[in-house]
Amino acid sequence: MASGRTIRPGPAIEVAGLRKTYPGGVEAVRGIDFTVEPGEVFGLLGPNGAGKSTTIGMLTTTIVPTAGTAKLAGFDVVREPIAARQVSSVVFQEAVVDRGLSGRAHLDLHARLWSVDASAARRHAAGLVDTFGLYDVIDRPVLGYSGGQRRRLELARALVSQPHVLFLDEPTVGLDTRIRYELLDLIGGLRSGNDMTTLLTTHYLDEAERLCDRIAVVHSGAIVALDTPSHLLSSFGDEIIEIRVAGDSQAALSHLRSRSLADADAFAVGATLTIPLHERSGGDVLAVLAAAGLTTTSVATRKPTLDDVYLQLTGDSLAA
Repeated sequence: MASGRTIRPGPAIEVAGLRKTYPGGVEAVRGIDFTVEPGEVFGLLGPNGAGKSTTIGMLTTTIVPTAGTAKLAGFDVVREPIAARQVSSVVFQEAVVDRGLSGRAHLDLHARLWSVDASAARRHAAGLVDTFGLYDVIDRPVLGYSGGQRRRLELARALVSQPHVLFLDEPTVGLDTRIRYELLDLIGGLRSGNDMTTLLTTHYLDEAERLCDRIAVVHSGAIVALDTPSHLLSSFGDEIIEIRVAGDSQAALSHLRSRSLADADAFAVGATLTIPLHERSGGDVLAVLAAAGLTTTSVATRKPTLDDVYLQLTGDSLAA
């Protein structure tokens, strides 16, 4: 890697008891713990306001933690902030560009700030310009870039220093569907042939499932689950039945549980029951509700999603 730092052995990211409390007692991050291994793509999944961006801010030294520790490639972000910055790069949620500079000037400036050898930086930048499809615009002022082109430039800029740890904070927010999927394809290809570690924050389910080796589900500043996407989903089985009922949905759920037709992973949101079937019959569930005099207004079956995981754990939707 181009940082020039001797990387200490061990995890690429180590977080222990990390907290951030803002003036007025607002706890944005409430004592989180996780480690990320070299080469891993790790996701922080949760809605806006869950504490994801504050966590990124602490890990990238732009926000001072209230308590706890965090290390990047062995360097403490509070005690050794310069070293931690030298081994990492970040693409923030909001665009951070000088619109008057050309794309090439952004790449050159980043390379100089990270003390990358000039000839090596030029070679690497040329490859990034080609990879990210920026050849036609790289010498133009960023003012004239589309949103997708600007995002691709920010990603290329972050990679000029060949970081050991790359932070992507909601990288596709505000992009239209086609550009978003093009960018996801580029991000998905970054892991080929290197041991760069990536930490991604998102509230998009498909991004987390497509890109991440493991996911930490974040709610109100705390990690409420941490596992691979497949393991998080496996507890729900292969099929879920969603039933909208007229009346008290919580009472309906309790009735199904008393008849062993719903487990602890079933939940109600508003008038809708979400019930993992676990080899049970959806017809049996509907029959028990009908026998209890509970009217159903709609019924659907589908495969479980990460949104079900989040709803079951927190009662809130990832789309919030």
